[in-house]
Amino acid sequence: MQTTSGTSRAAAFFQPGGPEVLRLIDVPEPSAGPGEVRVRVKAAGVQPFDVAVVAGQIHRQQDPAIPTVPGNEFAGVVDQLGAGVTEFAIGAEVLGYGTLNSYQELLTVPVTQVAAKPANMPWEVAGGFSAGAQTAHIALEEIGIGPGDTILVHGAAGAVGTFAVQLSRLRGATVIGTARAAQHDYVRELGAVPLDYTDDFVDRVRALAPQGVDAAVDGVGGPALDATLELVKDRSRILTLTDHGKAAGLGIRVTPLARSAARLTELANQYAEGHLRLPIMATYPLANAADALRAYQAGGVHGKIVITIP
Repeated sequence: MQTTSGTSRAAAFFQPGGPEVLRLIDVPEPSAGPGEVRVRVKAAGVQPFDVAVVAGQIHRQQDPAIPTVPGNEFAGVVDQLGAGVTEFAIGAEVLGYGTLNSYQELLTVPVTQVAAKPANMPWEVAGGFSAGAQTAHIALEEIGIGPGDTILVHGAAGAVGTFAVQLSRLRGATVIGTARAAQHDYVRELGAVPLDYTDDFVDRVRALAPQGVDAAVDGVGGPALDATLELVKDRSRILTLTDHGKAAGLGIRVTPLARSAARLTELANQYAEGHLRLPIMATYPLANAADALRAYQAGGVHGKIVITIP
């Protein structure tokens, strides 16, 4: 895909709605400001946050005549340096994160939000790596997962769950990972004992963990969280990724804003060393970003859905 001089191709929307509101348009080509790098994007992950932005569930806080470009994780090649940037050179391969704007050819981002892409990390993996890996890492840090713990991971087949299982195992914990029956082989390959949702779910978990469940990362909410409250005695060791509004009243945790280039670099290095992996479920070209969101909303995601930009 070639960019017309002065513009950048983007999957964007003007009014919120379903995935169909996303369309390929030209947006002004950004320039790196002080402390920023400009990245020519090769891949961008699809996140639940992106779906919420497109649906209007997260307020845009801007003129509706100005397009919104979703996407909060990406990978690509640095092609412009802002004043004062010395950490990367033109041509450096990086992965990073933001809040918006990843679904486009060119984006600018503070240099504090990018890390070097390992040479053995494919672009598709790099584009979908940052959010899930960092969220899982922060969550496990918050609830203090360590050797000998038994942790329950709800939504173990999703991107955050995929990393939460692997990182928990690296910390010496035993993992019970909940997922649909069709995803059990995948969850087992990650290193967790797979379990689906049934009326006797609590009893089945107790049978698997007779010494008790020490902690939980909840990526599902609703009845799964209710069951977790029965299983984990210390509520400060339960973290929900979904039911944020209930957290304070229940005495459980949510993920704090603690993403950083240093954290991302550490996780990328673990991938490079073979300790982490991220299977890619599907890729879609930028022009078909709406289809990528539809695939995400259809459910049954294992690993990651990624948008690619040639």
